Amino acid sequence: MNGSSSARGRRIVLWRHGQTAWNLERRFQGSTDIELTDAGVGQARRAARLLASLKPDAIVASDLRRAAATAAELAAVTGLEVAHDSALRETYAGAWQGLTHEEIIGQYGEQYAAWKRGEPVRRGGGELETEVADRAAPVVLEHAAKLPDAGTLVVASHGGTIRTTIGRLLGLEAHHWEGLGGLTNCCWSVLGEGARGWRLLEHNAGTLPEPVLGDDD
Repeated sequence: MNGSSSARGRRIVLWRHGQTAWNLERRFQGSTDIELTDAGVGQARRAARLLASLKPDAIVASDLRRAAATAAELAAVTGLEVAHDSALRETYAGAWQGLTHEEIIGQYGEQYAAWKRGEPVRRGGGELETEVADRAAPVVLEHAAKLPDAGTLVVASHGGTIRTTIGRLLGLEAHHWEGLGGLTNCCWSVLGEGARGWRLLEHNAGTLPEPVLGDDD
């Protein structure tokens, strides 16, 4: 899972896109191509300035506009090209897409409850979470494999896709993925490469952390 034993210390920053109008309305987006709000662009710009200080080596993004526009802000301050990949899109959720949270609970209450219990559910007749990980995680690993030692990859994607990808890269069973909390707009999580594979170093971060100093670093 961690690639060549000689390529240590790589990092993967999984960055959720900025705010959209559907986020504000608590409307399920899925693979619907919704643009950033002006506030979302501002969030991306602020986060990009922070992430640029990590000196990323590569950027890959979902091709949906909200993620691509978020990634473009980091490209603007780093000079890096963005690789776009449809495999990093948000979960396709069929009939749920476009519905508000309340409408989903009202119309698909049992399906929603089963999903929250960690059961494999095709929300709205769409993709299973494991199918999202099947398409997204290999793309992330493919780009991470190209990094130099101690290199950093930034992945601009979506909350659900990021959560399933983290779960897969950490080797967690799918019914435990819900244990990873959701990402706030334009916040990120960081995976670092260790002796036994990928480790979750930060989750739902919006500022740059201090180094971990202690026995467990």
